[in-house]
Amino acid sequence: MNFDILTIFPEYFDVLKSGLIGKAIESGKFSVNIVNIRDFSQDKHFKTDDTPYGGGAGMVMTPDPLVRAIEGTDPNHNAKRIYLSPKGRTLNQKVVQELAKEERLMFVCGNYEGIDERVIELCIDDEISIGDYVLTGGELASLVCLNAVARYIDGVLHSSESTSEESFSTNLLEYPQYTRPAEYRGLKVPEVLLNGNHKEIAKWRYEKSLEITKERRPDLLDKDEK
Repeated sequence: MNFDILTIFPEYFDVLKSGLIGKAIESGKFSVNIVNIRDFSQDKHFKTDDTPYGGGAGMVMTPDPLVRAIEGTDPNHNAKRIYLSPKGRTLNQKVVQELAKEERLMFVCGNYEGIDERVIELCIDDEISIGDYVLTGGELASLVCLNAVARYIDGVLHSSESTSEESFSTNLLEYPQYTRPAEYRGLKVPEVLLNGNHKEIAKWRYEKSLEITKERRPDLLDKDEK
């Protein structure tokens, strides 16, 4: 899979050099192309924003640099072009799995009060929000999307079970996890996890997942009834 990220703050993405994601990129499991929108500005100061028509606070990103950046990066429209926006559909595991089926994703990062609506009309395939709150820009949201999707790319994680058994893969939150030592500061690992009976372990994990979901996210259980 290939990712394109369009931004006016390319330095924001240095974080992609670290952790499992950094190792996966380095080993060629997938690629990330960071595009500086300012490089496509025809303004002598590489300006990419202006005051909004109709008045109001803040600035709006102008259409021409963005359209040029999108079309210059993806001239044949091979990528699914996504604008990170609080007005978009909410990112969840189902959406992540949907995006993971794409061969190429483009994330367009807005800033200030957003982008000119004509960019969306001309170039954008989908709008996605990572939650009901507003950030200073789309950079962090694009990293969240990339990280969530990349976990489904072969070889990024050590085991496919990491995605099949985690929270939100079903409508249950994940069960508690433990590792060595068997006792720490008076707290012991549940005995069922130490006895090697995989049927009993699976039963305990399901019951714990159900218990935690009922307590913290009962709305997830309601989805099964619809």
